[in-house]
Amino acid sequence: MSVHKSAMKKIFTIIFATILFAVSAFGQTIENSSRSTIGYISASGTVENSSRSTVGYISSDGKVEDSSRNTLGYINSNGTVENASRSTIGYINSNGTIENGSRSTLGYINSDGKVENSSRSTIGYAKGVKMEHAAAFFFFFFKPKD
Repeated sequence: MSVHKSAMKKIFTIIFATILFAVSAFGQTIENSSRSTIGYISASGTVENSSRSTVGYISSDGKVEDSSRNTLGYINSNGTVENASRSTIGYINSNGTIENGSRSTLGYINSDGKVENSSRSTIGYAKGVKMEHAAAFFFFFFKPKD
């Protein structure tokens, strides 16, 4: 009987681990202000639209690319956002304030994942998404259509 229990525990553990991996592989959901899904960002940095078509990539070194792997820009570790020519186009501040290249506020990303424009109106949600990735999606490289 204990051999059977041990085998069942192993099977359960394998199934649970597989489900957990499958769920995490899909990435985090990006929603608009009405809570409709407008995209996804995986843990590896793949950016997808609501139809799950890849629209770009954000690599671990901060390079941002379109779906054809053309460089769109860079998110530097100090929060500076640059275009493909390495000109500064914005800033992602550690307090969640997102600014353009002239330091005017574009919006905010709150710790709960709520994304707001400069007037503090909610424009979307990115719960569980890295602040830099949410900023790239909403304000710089993958701006959702209004």
